[in-house]
Amino acid sequence: MYEKDGEKYFVVDGHVHFWDASPENQLNKYGRGFIDCFYDYHRNLSPEEWVWPIEKFEKYSEEDMIHDLFETGHVDKAIFQPTYLTDFYEEGFNTTERCAWMRDRHPDRFILNTSFDPREGENGLREFEQKVERYQPSGVKLYTAEWRGDSKGWKLSDPWSMRYLEKCEELGVRNVHVHKGPTIWPLNRDAFDVADVDDVATAFTGLNFVVEHVGLPRLEDFCWIATQEKNVYGGLAVALPFIHSRPRYFAKILGELLYWIGEDNILFGSDYGIWSPKWLVESLVDFDMPEDLVSEYGELTPDIKRKILGLNAAKLYDIEVPDDIPQPAEADDGTTEKPAVPQEMVTA
Repeated sequence: MYEKDGEKYFVVDGHVHFWDASPENQLNKYGRGFIDCFYDYHRNLSPEEWVWPIEKFEKYSEEDMIHDLFETGHVDKAIFQPTYLTDFYEEGFNTTERCAWMRDRHPDRFILNTSFDPREGENGLREFEQKVERYQPSGVKLYTAEWRGDSKGWKLSDPWSMRYLEKCEELGVRNVHVHKGPTIWPLNRDAFDVADVDDVATAFTGLNFVVEHVGLPRLEDFCWIATQEKNVYGGLAVALPFIHSRPRYFAKILGELLYWIGEDNILFGSDYGIWSPKWLVESLVDFDMPEDLVSEYGELTPDIKRKILGLNAAKLYDIEVPDDIPQPAEADDGTTEKPAVPQEMVTA
């Protein structure tokens, strides 16, 4: 929990990893290049005092993670988002099994999601059911640009993907996190396009689709989709570090999200270990909308920041929030609602 100026914030880090990208686990030049690209994001968008040496970045320890998230990082709960990349790493990059080991050692700290790849067909569907039975995840993390043999990506709307999403509904795995953000070398930028979110969000209203990295660099496309779909959310991982390096750019990203999808549908994520949550949490609590943008986007109140930092994710994942954390007002039907579709989108 974080407290400043008499305001308390319950923090749910909705996007963390426990990866192994060490040279011993790299299969090829793509494994080397992938973690180097991550490190470039880490080095270029972090305050200087928060930059790690590359050796620590490649494979950090259990002790580092617990310290950085919970002992100093203000995080109350963290959600693992697996990413396999078995074409690049011998034991996978950030697998369900690896994250489960950490979750099981610290069950009061972590929530575990799993993953699937629809290109694995019927066998993969059975394996997905087995993972759900074994690990009891509340969600999945999908990586549509992941390479698999000759394939360099897939779409959420592909027929086999629809089968897997049907299985998610059947099994109660209701939170679907999808990487739709900046490309990472050597993955293809177009395989992260956000257009397929539109199709599946309409088809699977029993699922919540969290578009990680808010579609960057396709923020406008994401916002036009998300404002129409009540079950689409935006994850701030990757977008949030611009609060340090390009604060005005970050203000515009957050302002657009607030305008289009609303304060109830934005989730905090550090993307640890790319960034440590301490400076991100503190920076967001301290951040104010630039004065000349307030008339367009509004003020950033403590209530808005509370929702983004933890309350929105707590609602999606049924996480108990301490009684001393102020709760948002609810609509008459017991729900919080997205803003109405902006008037300029309404045609005669």
